Amino acid sequence: MESSNKKNKLYTYLSKMGISKNVLALGLVSFFNDVASEMIYPIVPIFLTSVLGAPVAVVGLIEGIAESTASILKAVSGWLSDKSQKRKPFAIAGYSLSSVSKVLLSLAFSWPLVLLARFVDRFGKGIRTSARDALITESSDPSARGRAFGFHRSLDTQGAVVGPLLALLAIRLSNNNFRLIFFLAFIPAFIGILLLIFLVKEKKKEAAATSAHFHFDWANLDPSFKIFLGISLVFSLGNSSDAFLILRAQNLGLSLSLVVLVYVLFNITYSLFSIPTGIISDKVGPKKVLLFGFLLFSVVYLFLGLIHSSLYLWFLFPVYGIYMALTEGVGKAYISNLVPQEKTGTAFGIYQTTIGFSTFFSSFIGGVLWDNLGVSAPFIYGSIMALIAALLFIVLEKKIKLVKS
Repeated sequence: MESSNKKNKLYTYLSKMGISKNVLALGLVSFFNDVASEMIYPIVPIFLTSVLGAPVAVVGLIEGIAESTASILKAVSGWLSDKSQKRKPFAIAGYSLSSVSKVLLSLAFSWPLVLLARFVDRFGKGIRTSARDALITESSDPSARGRAFGFHRSLDTQGAVVGPLLALLAIRLSNNNFRLIFFLAFIPAFIGILLLIFLVKEKKKEAAATSAHFHFDWANLDPSFKIFLGISLVFSLGNSSDAFLILRAQNLGLSLSLVVLVYVLFNITYSLFSIPTGIISDKVGPKKVLLFGFLLFSVVYLFLGLIHSSLYLWFLFPVYGIYMALTEGVGKAYISNLVPQEKTGTAFGIYQTTIGFSTFFSSFIGGVLWDNLGVSAPFIYGSIMALIAALLFIVLEKKIKLVKS
């Protein structure tokens, strides 16, 4: 009885914040999935370079292929979920594939097998993400979408704090048995699937929203959405995989355990700032928050390229977490308010696909720059691209305002 009362109080409190039961459930699903993913993510680049002997360019290639695969599929799955007006089946299929990838990774004894495992993981992410974000949109009031996406990102990122800490414990207990850690990551991923199946409820859509009536017209989309898409492409061309941050930390002399700890610190600030930045976004508008995020990224990447001591990482990684909080959930909230609700799956998919193509090139370019021009090159390049994207955001949005007025 007491447990039931506590649960009702929690639901009441979250409801006042604009957080529905579905958003809470999806946040818990993402929490457990991220525990699994982040148990392995900070050690995969080190596993590739130190255990399997792969060059950094291969790390960039693997991450580029993996992320672009996810992003391309986000457009396809987003369109299909809009056409069918079903979200949950795509989410279940996607999370299931990502769970299987953990087992595949534990069996990898050469880098092509790591590529396969990362491909399957990102294939799953590509199937689920647009549909899940559309489900969050449908489960939230338009005036509270910033905090809904912020809440979801916060729970997701709390998983990214717990995951590396569990990995640290496993590293100590298993004497750096990477493959055992990869296999253990399957357990929280499977818990997330069960929560998704039993806790997330999808509303039945009206007959008017059936596939026969679905049509996505690019020409009639809000010009602000198109501008943001172009700016995101430019920004992502310099935003290589976070695997490079991990390799940079190792390059500056941090041990495996300290690399994981500084990565945990990044995720702690990401989690702590996700809800506040979502609330601020609802109050002042997402454009200002996103612009500040781009500029902050530029500064962090510039310093990552210039520093010569690992001490600076204990400051830069948390600030990088703030940048993530300023852009990840806020960007989705921004998009959700620019397109009709029944077409958000496709819009999210187009956005993620655009980023995916850019990420493939930026990660591959980052690896080549690292191997040929030095460790600083990919970060200075990323800083310049982020600054260009921020300036474009300011100039083009002013033009849109003049046209609309």
